[in-house]
Amino acid sequence: VELKSLKLYTWSFRNEGVFHEAVTNQILDDLVSTLKPRYLRLIARFYVRGGIFTNVTVDYRKKGWKIQSNISLQDFIPQSNFKY
Repeated sequence: VELKSLKLYTWSFRNEGVFHEAVTNQILDDLVSTLKPRYLRLIARFYVRGGIFTNVTVDYRKKGWKIQSNISLQDFIPQSNFKY
């Protein structure tokens, strides 16, 4: 999925009068139908006026797919744009 297309798609929900959970579920459904992943986790962060924010997390697992072993991110060498 192209980044600009994804950004424009998410911005299309900006003036919708729906609950944050409904928007997150709709985005997940659209991404699953487009990408056809085995696993997808979507974390939607909503910042609204008044300093109130909401985080909504949804998961999708393809039928029959099981989590293999956990991957520790500390096992990877951090990447940087700087040359040491």
